[in-house]
Amino acid sequence: MSKFHFKIDPASNQLKFQQLIDSVTEAISKNLLQAGDILPSVNQLCKESSLSRDTVFKAYAELKNRGIIESVPNKGYFVSKATTKVFLFLDTFKAYKEVLYGSFLENLPDNIAVDLHFHHYNINVFETIIKESLGKYTKYIVMNFDHKRVPEIVKQIPNNKLLVIDWEVHAKPENSSVFQDFGQSLYDCLQAHLQPIKKYERFIYMYPEFTYHPQESITHFNAFCKDNKISSEVLKNSREFNIQPGDLYLMVSDRMLARFLDQCDQKKLVPGKDVGVISYNETPMKKYVKEGITVISTDFELMGRKAAEFVSGGESVNFCVPTKLTLRSSL
Repeated sequence: MSKFHFKIDPASNQLKFQQLIDSVTEAISKNLLQAGDILPSVNQLCKESSLSRDTVFKAYAELKNRGIIESVPNKGYFVSKATTKVFLFLDTFKAYKEVLYGSFLENLPDNIAVDLHFHHYNINVFETIIKESLGKYTKYIVMNFDHKRVPEIVKQIPNNKLLVIDWEVHAKPENSSVFQDFGQSLYDCLQAHLQPIKKYERFIYMYPEFTYHPQESITHFNAFCKDNKISSEVLKNSREFNIQPGDLYLMVSDRMLARFLDQCDQKKLVPGKDVGVISYNETPMKKYVKEGITVISTDFELMGRKAAEFVSGGESVNFCVPTKLTLRSSL
């Protein structure tokens, strides 16, 4: 007797054969179906769910094509393996994203495979890859970005299958999300370490023209400096970057952090003494560079762990991953 029972959702915009495919893959991911379990026969599904034979055959053929089920003559259709696929869509692959990705994989059950894609903030790439992925995965983990067309593209993914991570921009209230705060958390981190910041003459936010870091961070940086009467500047032209003794720099780009360190060597300036630097986003190497780079960062390991919980547990989630400043010698 089959463990699997299927009912058409008349309110769904999905085609019936796609609903059947999704129901089978969802049942496998939740261990309601396991390798070797028999599926309902074509005749049984037609009778119980009012599906046409063509619809059932089409769905089963696609599941066979993906290697999820197999057919045995005179016996029927069986789950061939318990592996299901997750769609992971990141912006770019930087060192801190590797931490997130590693944590995500480490906390997933062995029966779940991950297809990793990148959009590089290109809306055409974003749209194409999303469209090509629809209906092929049990869960979708997507890093949104600030573009007006993102909401209309992402809404094609069923809400119960979608998790927005890292940046909550364009996420709807009904979407699951595991994200970081780029505004108030920055202000709070700086305020908690006001004393070492105030030993510098100026505080400069290096926000280069090529960054996609959320602009709300500029608002909160300016508010922090104004509230604490700190001389400050937001520098957006990377060609004008020229470090001076007595200045403290907030870096959202590791490319600009490397230029900062190069200029320190060229000008014989010691980070944490002659000039200061705070870098956004922890990476494994920053605690070793120049006796330690001070960082403001969310916990990317925790973000990966929470994303894995969404995939394996299936429950909706809305979780803001804490951000903290880790004080090292560069400040």
